[in-house]
Amino acid sequence: MTSQHKKEGFLGERLIVLPFDLVEPYVEHPLIKRLYPTDAGYFPSASHHYRDRQEGESEYILLYCTAGLGFISLPEMRIKLHPGEVFCIPKGMRHTYYADEDNPWSILWFHFKGTDFALYPLDDCQIIYLKHPKEQERLQALFIHLFDALEGSYTLGNFVHASQLLSAILSGIYFKEKTHTANAANYAFTKAIRYLYANLHRTITLHDLTQHLMLSKSYIHTLFQKHTQQAPIEYFIHLKMEQACRYLHMTDLQVQEIAQKLGYNDVCYFSRAFKQSRGMSPRTYRNRRETVGIFKNLKPNI
Repeated sequence: MTSQHKKEGFLGERLIVLPFDLVEPYVEHPLIKRLYPTDAGYFPSASHHYRDRQEGESEYILLYCTAGLGFISLPEMRIKLHPGEVFCIPKGMRHTYYADEDNPWSILWFHFKGTDFALYPLDDCQIIYLKHPKEQERLQALFIHLFDALEGSYTLGNFVHASQLLSAILSGIYFKEKTHTANAANYAFTKAIRYLYANLHRTITLHDLTQHLMLSKSYIHTLFQKHTQQAPIEYFIHLKMEQACRYLHMTDLQVQEIAQKLGYNDVCYFSRAFKQSRGMSPRTYRNRRETVGIFKNLKPNI
C-alpha cells in the first residue's frame, strides 16, 4: 500500500455527515429508532482510500462495492471485496479497509444505528453477492434516494424517510439474497399466468409455454403443481372456464360467441368442457344466474 492514504476527498464523491445535535431529537421516534444512518457516502474510483479504526466504531458500517477492488481486514479474517459484493463491519470491531492500488474500488457506504439491527445477520461477517444486475440497479437507486433524503432539511419527515430507505436497503441485501431461488420461481410462475391470461382466446400447448418462459416442461409442470395442484394446460382450461362464467354472467353473448372468444371453434366441445368444469351446461349456468337475479333483491314480508 502507498503512504498517500486518504479518508475522503475523491473526485465526484458524495459525502454526508449528520450533526448529532440535529439528529438526536428524532432518534427515539418509533419510526426512526429502529434503524437510522449517521453518515453516508459514495467514493468513486477511490484511489488511496484507507481507513483504520483500532477501537472499531459505535455504529455498523455497510460497504457496497460497485466497481474495482478493495480489502477489509478484521481480527480473524481478511476480505477481498469485488463489484456487486456487500459487507457489513460489526459495531465495536477493530477493522481496516482500503482500496486496491491498481484497481481502486468505488463504494457506496453508510454508518447506522438502531434497535432492529439484531433482525439482520450483521454480526455474521459474511459477504453478500448481488448476482443480478437488476438487484444492483435497485440497490444503487435506494442509495441515491437515501443520499437525497439525508441532504435535505433536518426534519422529522426526512429522517423517517431515511430510516425507511435504510430498512429497504438492508432487507434487499440480506433477505432477498437468501430467497433468490424462490423469487425466481415465483417470477416464472407469475410470468406464466400472465401469458395464459393474455392468450385465453387461443389454444396454448405446453410447448408454447416452454418457448415463452424458456424453461423445461418438467420445471413448468412442477411449478404449476406447487401453486395450483394442476397441470399447466389443465389450469389454462380452468382459467378459460372462469372467463366463460364471467361472459355468461355479465354479457348477453351467445354461447357460440363465448366459445369463439375463448379459442373453441367447436361449440359442442366448449359446452362439454364447461360442463365438466362447472357441473352444468353454459345455458343452465346462465339460466340459473338469471333466476337468482330475479329474486335476489326481494325482501321477506314478515
